[in-house]
Amino acid sequence: METLADWLAHCERLHAKNIDLGLDRVRAVADRLGLRFDCPVITVAGTNGKGSTCAMLESILRHAGYRTGVYGSPHLVHFEERLRLRGESVDAAVLLPHFAAVEQAREATSLTYFEFTTLALLHCMAASNVEVAILEVGLGGRLDAVNIVDADCAVITSIDLDHMDFLGPDRESIGFEKAGILRAGRPAIVSDPMPPDSVIAHAQAIGADLWRFGRDFNMAGDKQQWGWTGRGRRYSGLAYPALRGANQLINAAGVLAALEALRPVLPITAQAVRTGLAMVELPGRFQIVPGEPALVLDVAHNGHAVAALAENLDAMGFYPTTHAVFGVMADKDLGPIFARIGPLIDRWYFTDLPTPRAAPAADLLARWQSQNTRKDASGTACANPMQALQAAIDQADPADRIVVFGSFFTVGGVLEHGTPRLQAKHLLRDT
Repeated sequence: METLADWLAHCERLHAKNIDLGLDRVRAVADRLGLRFDCPVITVAGTNGKGSTCAMLESILRHAGYRTGVYGSPHLVHFEERLRLRGESVDAAVLLPHFAAVEQAREATSLTYFEFTTLALLHCMAASNVEVAILEVGLGGRLDAVNIVDADCAVITSIDLDHMDFLGPDRESIGFEKAGILRAGRPAIVSDPMPPDSVIAHAQAIGADLWRFGRDFNMAGDKQQWGWTGRGRRYSGLAYPALRGANQLINAAGVLAALEALRPVLPITAQAVRTGLAMVELPGRFQIVPGEPALVLDVAHNGHAVAALAENLDAMGFYPTTHAVFGVMADKDLGPIFARIGPLIDRWYFTDLPTPRAAPAADLLARWQSQNTRKDASGTACANPMQALQAAIDQADPADRIVVFGSFFTVGGVLEHGTPRLQAKHLLRDT
């Protein structure tokens, strides 16, 4: 294996299952690797808001002068996005010896693609002299490969129904799986305003230092600014986070709680908080691309995230017609998605995605048609996200709005060709 692409192809062939939750195999290989972090570790789990939380933590800590490492998944366009060192995606060439190290350490152990790549990226991060490691859980928490690392501080964001085949049928079951990242005696930040009882019960059972939204920290704001109050500290007159959407304020509140809990080992200034929140960037989270027609990119792919997207779209004001490019995995519960955002969408462009796990565009179209009650709405099936976006652009007037949402493959399929406004002016009709 001479290139990153070679290694990734190798990882895809190793294990019979794409997802095989459990820590025994991955922990055995990590032990043989000697994987360890000599710096504070923050682990983030939740149904929605994990990526935004990690990005805000990273931005504030970098503006406080720390060398950061951030692991997250999935990626939007390039695999290297899964590891950011000092704010930049890792170079593919840097990763090669770490993939080789995992291959040597695994011996006869069979690892999934996710487990192998996670170990390689964590091994790379641990060798990169970072001063704080921020780890985003891939699926669940308790049995996710990331959980082989003991977090010095754990953050649990919003919890809702997703991946129920693996995590359980309700919020209580899912909450228990997320709570598996908590550690005895260490800060457990729960930013979900209404967490499942299972999260609180587990935190109390293991003796974690539980920080609850509304009890141990809180936030309030008006149209111009917001403030945060925690255990013995407050911030006032804060500008809203650069990441758009009302839900980001709840994520930011959890971020400040985590940083306050870690203040003895990671002190930060109020200016780092202000600048970090004002400068944070994360593609694909209610990302608005300037120009006409308005273009919104969002990786909302479950009922809870789509509800937040719908609220944010409502807040944008009036548009004569809203076009939606949508593609998603086949295991998603489409009913709540269509029910919540359907009233806002006038024209649908369903797209196939380059993974066998995805729902075919024709199936999405049929499902939408079966529950659509709007006689003035229309839908069509497209072969890929860029074809769907082109179809939307062809039909859109300058005053309209186009929303690209769903799977990372959907938004990434658009971003892969460059930010549409900047890369493809020819896509936009002359006005």
